[in-house]
Amino acid sequence: MIYINSFVGYEEFLMLVDDELYVDKSNILELLNKKVCKTTRWVCVTRPRRFGKSSMTYLIESYYSKVVDTKNIFDKLKISVSKDYLKHLNQYNIVKIDFSKFYETGITYNTYINRIINLLDTELKKMYANVDFDPYAEIADKFEAVNDKFIFIFDEWDFIFNQNIYIENHIQFLNFLRYLLKDRSYVALCYMTGILPIKKHSSSSALNMFREYTFLNDDVLAQYFGFTEEEVKHLCHINNGITYEKVAEWYNGYTTKKGIRLFNPRSVIFAISDNSCQSYWTSTGAMDEVANYLKLNAFGLREDLIRMLNGEEINIDIIEDFRAGAKLPSGKKEIYSAMITHGFLSYAHGRLRIPNKELMIEFENSIKHDCFGELAQMIKNADEMLLATFNKDAKKMAKIIHDIHNLEIPILKYNDENSLSCVLTLAYLSARNRYRIEREEKSSKGYVDFIFHPRNIIDLPIVIELKKDKSTKIALEQIIEREYVTKLKKEYNRNILIVGIKYNSIDKIYTCEIIELRDF
Repeated sequence: MIYINSFVGYEEFLMLVDDELYVDKSNILELLNKKVCKTTRWVCVTRPRRFGKSSMTYLIESYYSKVVDTKNIFDKLKISVSKDYLKHLNQYNIVKIDFSKFYETGITYNTYINRIINLLDTELKKMYANVDFDPYAEIADKFEAVNDKFIFIFDEWDFIFNQNIYIENHIQFLNFLRYLLKDRSYVALCYMTGILPIKKHSSSSALNMFREYTFLNDDVLAQYFGFTEEEVKHLCHINNGITYEKVAEWYNGYTTKKGIRLFNPRSVIFAISDNSCQSYWTSTGAMDEVANYLKLNAFGLREDLIRMLNGEEINIDIIEDFRAGAKLPSGKKEIYSAMITHGFLSYAHGRLRIPNKELMIEFENSIKHDCFGELAQMIKNADEMLLATFNKDAKKMAKIIHDIHNLEIPILKYNDENSLSCVLTLAYLSARNRYRIEREEKSSKGYVDFIFHPRNIIDLPIVIELKKDKSTKIALEQIIEREYVTKLKKEYNRNILIVGIKYNSIDKIYTCEIIELRDF
């Protein structure tokens, strides 16, 4: 898709603002207006799939484009109170290119890039029929010849990098963009979006005039890509269906450098529209990349993943973005940088974690891959642990936990409480489909190791207390004496399973005991 001064973006924008669940992000224009015709007029925003990048291009195009009068629309949006609102409204020519639309399997790079150049040439000649263009001039020189101002909007600029095609032509492509944009008087603004930040080569980048706003380092535009907590609360309120708390559990979890919590916008819209929280991530076909990164098995990577599945954060210093054209990551930091860039992990203030339940489910599925060996087989059979708990089969529970602890995974060999809780997390991994599992949840007179909150009206709440070198009787007595179950009884009004688990650090043996509390 390529066009100059078309109605296409405007028509897409109309559909967006007419939607009942439209979220007004127009204040981004106030920031962009400060860059128009300035030395900072080159902007590159990179975010994972499904974070509203393409939708934002329709808003920007509709605001700046001179071929359509959009004042009646933008007068109702937040940008209308900005000082320079009218100064830039509908004042510019727009060049819009979606670089993903020109690729077909089997075509060469020259065919790919020439399609783009020829269509730009055709559009210019159609728009400026009175200009006598030099037929041998480069496309940038033809833009110079019309003596006019343009705002360039590039969507999926990194398509050939992200798809890992035309590898030998990557620098050639960067130089094409550089020649078209850098130091050109006709460029009033260039707004470029993609998944991967700009490739760096030699001592500098071919596109070093761009100010990059990446998922890792952006503290300026971050709130415009993703829904804030207040925005999601408003959407849930006007929809009057699914609760904010449930949506937050599933899709909240990304954090900006300024501490603003962000939701995955596409998943939120789907969940509210369907009135159903589930993983919408797989519809993009991107989660295979998670398994590919995990197969690399950098030192400590799988141990970190187990900790994150256990709800823990990983302290690690990640500075550099995973960039377009980068080689396959090898070290742990490089792999994490790539996973942050693609939105699989959330990173803020030196702490790395799995963002939310939607991604937690996808990571749980990813470790069922054969590259995880015995652990993968254990996870595939994890339903047995929950069934054994329901059946109060203490011996089978103890055997499952014992087998997981004995896997060749270093973290599971430790005797500290966090490592022991990781063992339980893996044993009960599949239980997340039926329960909201909380660790170290405060309840009445103390903290509980695990509380399983049922997601349906059939399953019983479960409280688990894990003791090292202390009896299961002590664990069960603690659950009762500290009134851990009081809150659950009030909340669910049904019987409750309490589970005491002892780990003998000398014999490395687990024992379990389960009691069903009735009418207490």
